[in-house]
Amino acid sequence: MRVSHAVTMAAYLTIATVLACLLGAAIAVFRHPLAVTVWLRRRELRRSGFVKSQVPTSIGPQTVWQGGQGRGLVLLHGAGVEAGTWYKVAPALSHQYRLLMPDLAGHGESHPAAGALSLSTLVAGLEEVLDTAEWKPQEIILVGNSLGAWITLLYANKHPARVKRVVLISGGPVKKLPGDVTLTPKTREEARRAFDAVLDPSTRRPPGFVLDDVIRRSNNGPIARLNAAGEEDIAKHLLDGELSRFPCPVDLLWGESDRLVPLDYARELQHKLPGARLTVLEKCGHAPQLERPQTLLDAFTRILAEDRG
Repeated sequence: MRVSHAVTMAAYLTIATVLACLLGAAIAVFRHPLAVTVWLRRRELRRSGFVKSQVPTSIGPQTVWQGGQGRGLVLLHGAGVEAGTWYKVAPALSHQYRLLMPDLAGHGESHPAAGALSLSTLVAGLEEVLDTAEWKPQEIILVGNSLGAWITLLYANKHPARVKRVVLISGGPVKKLPGDVTLTPKTREEARRAFDAVLDPSTRRPPGFVLDDVIRRSNNGPIARLNAAGEEDIAKHLLDGELSRFPCPVDLLWGESDRLVPLDYARELQHKLPGARLTVLEKCGHAPQLERPQTLLDAFTRILAEDRG
C-alpha cells in the first residue's frame, strides 16, 4: 500500500510539474510573444545544424550563425528583427552554400545594446564580421531583406571586389515616398495597419496581445533606435545618384502584396540599376522568407544557379 501511495504521489507531482510548465509557457507566450517567437526561430537554426558564435569588433561583439558547405552566401535580415527570420529557408540553402547569418548591429544579440543606431554602425559591424580570417578570402553572394537589402548595397558599393552578386528582397537605398504606415505604432489600429502593409491579404493576422507586444518592442527596440539617428543619417546613405554605376549584378525579389515598400519602388530600383532583374513573388508581402518560404526558395534556386558574374 505504501509503495502504491508513493507511486500515486509521484504521478501527481509529475502531472503538477508538467501543468506548471505548460502554464508558465502559456503566460510567457501571452506576455512576451515576440521574444518567444525569436527563441523558437533561433532554436530551429540550432536544430538545423547552424552554429552561433560572436565576433569581437570595434562596436562590440557581433552575433553570427554559420553552417552549410559551398560558395559563401550572406543573409541580412530587416529592421527590428534578427537572424532567426531565415530559419525556414536556411536549411535548404545550406546544402549548396556556406551560410553566414549575422544579427545586424544593435539587433538580436549584437552590440551596441543602447543608443541611437546609425546605418554606418550597421555597415561597420558587417565589415568587421566579413573581415574575419575565415570569410575575408571569399567572394560572397549578399542577400538582404528590407533594411538588410539597404545594407547589402551599401557594403557592395564600398567593397565591390568582395561581392560576386547581390539579391535584394523588398528593400534598397532609394528614398521612399512617405506613406500612412508607421513601424513604431502607438495603438492597436496602427499596428494592424502595419501588418496589413507587410502581409498578403490571405495571410492570417496576429491577435491583439501580439499587437500589444509589437507596440512595446518597436517603440523601445532597434527600429526606435534607427529613427533616433535622424533623417540626416538616412540622407547620408541614399544611393539614388550612384546606382547607374553600381558594380555588381543585382536581382530584385519582391512580394506582389508588399505595401510597405511597394512594387513601384522595385521598378524604380530596376530602372536605376544597370541590368537588374525583377522577380515578383505571388501572394507574398514584405518578408517572403517567413510568409512564403518555398516561393522564395524556388526563386533563389533559379537565379542563383545562373552565373551573372
